[in-house]
Amino acid sequence: MGMTMTQKILARHAGLPEVTTGQLIEARLDLVLGNDITTPVAITEFEKAGLTQVFDRDKIAIVLDHSTPCKDIKSAQLCAQARDFAQKYSITHFYDVGTAGIEHALLPEKGLCAPGEAIIGADSHTCTYGALGAFSTGVGSTDMAAGMATGLAWFKVPAAIKVILKGKFAPHVSGKDVILHLIGLIGVDGALYQSLEFAGEGVGELTMDDRFTIANMAIEAGAKNGIFPVDDRTRAYLKGRVDRPWEAVEADADAVYAREVVIDLSQLRPTVSLPHLPSNTKTVDEVAGLPIHQVVIGSCTNGRLKDLAEAAAILAGKTVAPGVRCIVIPATQQIYLDAMKAGYVETFIHAGCAVSTPTCGPCLGGHMGVMAAGERCVSTTNRNFVGRMGDVSSEVILASPAVAAASALAGCVADPAKI
Repeated sequence: MGMTMTQKILARHAGLPEVTTGQLIEARLDLVLGNDITTPVAITEFEKAGLTQVFDRDKIAIVLDHSTPCKDIKSAQLCAQARDFAQKYSITHFYDVGTAGIEHALLPEKGLCAPGEAIIGADSHTCTYGALGAFSTGVGSTDMAAGMATGLAWFKVPAAIKVILKGKFAPHVSGKDVILHLIGLIGVDGALYQSLEFAGEGVGELTMDDRFTIANMAIEAGAKNGIFPVDDRTRAYLKGRVDRPWEAVEADADAVYAREVVIDLSQLRPTVSLPHLPSNTKTVDEVAGLPIHQVVIGSCTNGRLKDLAEAAAILAGKTVAPGVRCIVIPATQQIYLDAMKAGYVETFIHAGCAVSTPTCGPCLGGHMGVMAAGERCVSTTNRNFVGRMGDVSSEVILASPAVAAASALAGCVADPAKI
């Protein structure tokens, strides 16, 4: 029986000729990731178990990004614990304030993820690296601790949903609209413990930033991971970043899928997710005019250069509406520099936006944009649960950078084509 992309990677890392859906395996890991929220928990478990060494200091990444620069004493103590561990075990890929960025944008940028690799991270959006044809998935901090010590993790081999993309984008439509549309179609548990495997000629229409966005939000459909085939765009992205050998996988022609979903990119409209689930989707036309108080453009979902370019193109020469706070967060220091060179940062500042150093900040209601009671935000982040960005009566509307920028100018949810 044929295997999917995910099954092939897991079989290879388990040292098996093949695996089948539901099979329990132990797999070798290429990278173990943690951040300033989850790594301290993993360190505590690591030490509680009496562990005294890591499996490979070059295959562990610790990124301080969620509450950094530290917003209070507690976050400072967590970061100090992570720093001490990284120094004690000479962790090669340790990223602190000034060198860090949002982990799921930073690691691909640094060449730490490659096709065919198996990656775990103590953060649910670790599934981002499937954009590069890797198997990557989020785990708990205890699994992170075990992974750091042994370089191994156990998995139940997932079934897969094949998402066939066709056609080309209309103006102002992007990868964010694809994944919001898909989640609205199948629901937040529509791919529960399954792999979302993307295929079809439409994949070639997606930039790498589009693919990172889509893979990033696979978890919001309940998926174990999301994964794209490796093509010329992928290879171009990897060139100059990844200097170690890697081997991509392709799904077998007779691979078995739990279901197939077809999405015609040409038929998509700018899409938003209303509170309080990512699956509560509407086209922007259906909710245009809904008043807002804040806009956030950034996060591990949409803080890359293409995202900032799309927002800057809409904001150029205009001013954010009175009563609206627009916060822009480049996802990494390199993206920040590139945005400065391209003039985007100047555009944002002239438009009345606040531009932040790279941080997860407002996405999880940490800092740099926490909302008060009754406030509503259009955000390019990935979750809009109750209280996600602040007070439990506040609301988050998920959207693309284009819709977010247009909404900042209009003072309400707005169609970028009409600004």
